[in-house]
Amino acid sequence: MMKTAMVWGARGGIGTALVKQLADEAWTIVSIVHHRKGMSELGAEVIEADVADPESVQQAVDRAGEAVDVVDLWIYAAGDIASEKVGDMTSADWERILSANLSGAYRAVHASLPLLAEDAHMVFLGAVTERLRLPGLAAYASAKAGLEAFADVLRKEERRRRVTLVRPKAVDTALWEKVPFSVPPGALKAEVVAQRILEAHQEGGSGSLDL
Repeated sequence: MMKTAMVWGARGGIGTALVKQLADEAWTIVSIVHHRKGMSELGAEVIEADVADPESVQQAVDRAGEAVDVVDLWIYAAGDIASEKVGDMTSADWERILSANLSGAYRAVHASLPLLAEDAHMVFLGAVTERLRLPGLAAYASAKAGLEAFADVLRKEERRRRVTLVRPKAVDTALWEKVPFSVPPGALKAEVVAQRILEAHQEGGSGSLDL
């Protein structure tokens, strides 16, 4: 039977890798992106949404519901990063990072739940938060730590569904261009992270997935 996936943040490095691998396995894919221009390769249905805007998120889910009947695999891979010390960071920058990584996940889940299959699998792209507590990363580290707590609670609320928080170590994506750090040796490729996520889905996994 045809399976359907919804990928939030499908334009990012890991999101793009996920969509490509899902397409190779003949999934029906709804790709959610901030800007859809030039993104026609991301699946049969590409929808714009601003995860900072609840109305935009709801409209995106409504459009998805017109394209597919149900979503079996739901992935939140949207995110953003900045390197600014607390004393220098503006409130707008703080809110932007928390919105992309944490509040946006809530908005996307809240709007999507009616569209999910009874046994749907929800996947969140987190991070090894204990390694993020570095100068300049207060907003990003706080958001990813909050995402872990959010996923834990959601797992208890949605007991029929699986909830997986993926905690990869460094991943070689364009996000590194936004911070004054070099990509560390041994950083994972986005394609490897995507493959491990899909393997965990196929294996019926839930909980935390450390990569």
